[in-house]
Amino acid sequence: FEYGAPPHGGIAFGFDRLCSLFGGADSIRDFIAFPKNNSGRDVMIDSPSPISEVQLKELSIKTAVVGK
Repeated sequence: FEYGAPPHGGIAFGFDRLCSLFGGADSIRDFIAFPKNNSGRDVMIDSPSPISEVQLKELSIKTAVVGK
């Protein structure tokens, strides 16, 4: 566990491989529950994250502070 525990806690029964066999796919990439990018990083690990003012303006949305 040098890089941390896997998302499934180390208990995986190969459901993604089974689905790829039934689906007739050559790769299990389309069936993986926690996909990684090219550098092996989970793209959702930093979500949700703050949105920059430029992005908010581009999308024409405003943020609201709840509880004030």
